[in-house]
Amino acid sequence: MTTVAPKTQMPLYQRVLGDTWTALPPSLMALHRCQGTVNARGLATIERGSSLLSRFTASVVGFPKAGTDVPLQVSFQMKNGGERWTRTFAGESFTSFQTEGGGQNDRLLSEKFGPFTFGLALVLDSNKLRLIVRRWSFLGIPLPAFLAPTGDSYEFEENGRFHFNVEIRQALTGLIVRYRGWLVVEEHSKARTE
Repeated sequence: MTTVAPKTQMPLYQRVLGDTWTALPPSLMALHRCQGTVNARGLATIERGSSLLSRFTASVVGFPKAGTDVPLQVSFQMKNGGERWTRTFAGESFTSFQTEGGGQNDRLLSEKFGPFTFGLALVLDSNKLRLIVRRWSFLGIPLPAFLAPTGDSYEFEENGRFHFNVEIRQALTGLIVRYRGWLVVEEHSKARTE
């Protein structure tokens, strides 16, 4: 008799993407196959916005400083059915928590940065997995969509390696941060079941 793992034990991105999961390029699937802890390393190029408000926003969130070929480590840790993402650029870290969206964020990836939560659509567009902001809130209070951060954020595979492009901009601030680069998985460890 075959038993099927409970849905919450499936990788988060597999739960959100459903049948589209199997169409992901292999390096994206390998990175998002988190069922415990995944550690990855790579390099990134980072640009920061120049306005006072964008610099302030980037500093409050903990976004990385501008630089080229900046060493990057990312740890994905499965916790409470979601994933804690810790991104460390040249020794400086910032963290977010991703879960499967519910309610108004149903079928979206929900990502929380401090008091802000973003409902992100995961859209497979040719060989790119795009992350598109559909909703956002502050302390659970919905905020106007026209003020939501935007940008061209996506993951893709190039020469068998996971690559990313994250751009965050906002109507009032302009560009806040843009970072792009690559990652390779160093370690996968399974969650312990007790």
